[in-house]
Amino acid sequence: MSNTIDFTDIDAKLQQASPQEILAYALAENDNLAISFSGAEDVVLVDMASKIKPGVQVFCLDTGRLHAETYQFIEQVRKHYDIKLDVLFPDSAAVQKLVAEKGLFSFFEDNHQECCGIRKVGPLRKKLLEVDAWVTGQRKDQSPGTRASIPVIQNDRVFARPGDTLTKFNPLVNWTSQQVWDYIRSEGVPYNSLHDRGFVSIGCEPCTRPTGPGQHEREGRWWWEEATKKECGLHATNVKK
Repeated sequence: MSNTIDFTDIDAKLQQASPQEILAYALAENDNLAISFSGAEDVVLVDMASKIKPGVQVFCLDTGRLHAETYQFIEQVRKHYDIKLDVLFPDSAAVQKLVAEKGLFSFFEDNHQECCGIRKVGPLRKKLLEVDAWVTGQRKDQSPGTRASIPVIQNDRVFARPGDTLTKFNPLVNWTSQQVWDYIRSEGVPYNSLHDRGFVSIGCEPCTRPTGPGQHEREGRWWWEEATKKECGLHATNVKK
C-alpha cells in the first residue's frame, strides 16, 4: 500500500465490517500478504481466508519451547487446510548465547522480554521484511491493558522496512472470545487440545498455565509479572509510547 494511504479513514469504515469482509478487503488490496498463525484462535483466520482466497501465505513461530500439543496442532492445521505452513525458528546462536549466560529460565528472574525478543520477535521481524501486509488474530477483549484500542488496520511502523509501509490487519478485533469459539464449533475448525484443559491463551510451555474461574485469559501468560506487561513484543505498537 502507498505511504499516503489514510489508515484512520479506512479503519473507521472497517470497524463496522465482519472479519470475513475485512479479510476479503485485505486479500484484495495486498498480493504479498501473510497470516500470522500462533496455534490458538488464529486458525479462525486461516479457515476464513481459505474460503476467500485459497493459497494465502501462513506462518507460525516455533520458539523451541512450545507444548507438545501445540506442535501436534500446527501439523493438524497444515494437513486440514492443505497449506504450505512456513514455520519460523529463532537464530540458534542468539538462543545459545542467552542459555549459556542466563540458563533456560531467566525470564522468571528478570522478565520475559529478552527471551521473547530472541525466540519470537527476531524471527517475526525477518519474516515481515518479506511481505507488504500481515494479518493477526488480536482482539480488544484479550488484554484490556494493552489491546483495548487496537484498530482493524494500521501502519505497523515497528516492523516496516525503513521508508516503507507495512500494513497490519486485525480482522477479529471486535469479536469476543465467545464469538471465536462459536465459529470454531459451527465450522468444525480444528483447535489446540490444551483449550479443553483450561488453557485459554497459549504461548510457550514454561510461560503458560491454565486460568481459573473469573480470571482473564491473559492471566495465564507470564503470571509472575504485572498485567500491564503481558505482551511479548510481536505487537509492540500496543504498548509503544
